[in-house]
Amino acid sequence: MSEISQSPRRILLIANPVAGGDALAKIHQAQECLAARGDRVELRLTGARGDAARFAREARNGAVDLLVAAGGDGTLNEVINGLAPSVLPLAFIPLGTTNVFALEAGIPFDIPGACRVALDGAATPVSLGLAGETRFLLMAGAGFDAEVVRRVDLRLKRRLGKLAYVVSALRVFFGPPFPAIEVECADGSLLSGHTVVIGNGRLYGGRFSLTPGASLTDDVFEVCLLRKPGRWSLLHALLRMVLRLPLEPAGARLFKARELTVRGEGVAVQIDGDDHGELPMSFRVVPGELVLVMPGGAGKP
Repeated sequence: MSEISQSPRRILLIANPVAGGDALAKIHQAQECLAARGDRVELRLTGARGDAARFAREARNGAVDLLVAAGGDGTLNEVINGLAPSVLPLAFIPLGTTNVFALEAGIPFDIPGACRVALDGAATPVSLGLAGETRFLLMAGAGFDAEVVRRVDLRLKRRLGKLAYVVSALRVFFGPPFPAIEVECADGSLLSGHTVVIGNGRLYGGRFSLTPGASLTDDVFEVCLLRKPGRWSLLHALLRMVLRLPLEPAGARLFKARELTVRGEGVAVQIDGDDHGELPMSFRVVPGELVLVMPGGAGKP
């Protein structure tokens, strides 16, 4: 800590002022916490989609010692896509609806606790995923979960938070059946199903897990493919996920892969909980693309 006080760090705080309730007050609290030790903190607020990526891209010029993203998983994804590949340490302060990365890494949800991790945590090299040419940190999905994300009413999300996803999930569940998808692995083998989740981390949609063997620090995905069609098979898988039971009895197949191609006509894709177009799409893991500041020992299963 003496080194920090002798040589103040230059910290850039990229923050989303509409992420979660009372975000702006929390952002200013975070700015004060980060500056309390004498470090120089510059705050840049996002105002439109793409701002976070642009601010992060500009931070790569060497004028910043630590980059801090404050917002939800979508804000973090934008920052990562502007920053990576980079060795500039990136920390996170959770303000959003779900904040899966904070849960994955063990980052506190209170502002002072998250700021302590940002200032004192371990700078940890991690792998990122590529969905086409776009990076993701946590997971990508195609099928049911991606269709739920695509149909979420953003106005309802601002009012109800996570409950907006429940409303969307019910609409999708009782809607038309999903087209089949085909997963092609690197060795040319083909698998079929109706929903696939490609995990770069363990957690999914909060504290649930579809890919319990995945790790941000590994150089391989864990993939969960739901193979049995129909509403009741999907409901069986969802119930087992909620109850934290193994998914194989519900017709799921879990396997490791460094790259794969997924095809399916008109099937939605999501990355890190945001809509990302439709299949077909290729996915691959890229090791060492980013340095994340996490509590010691985070990122391992």
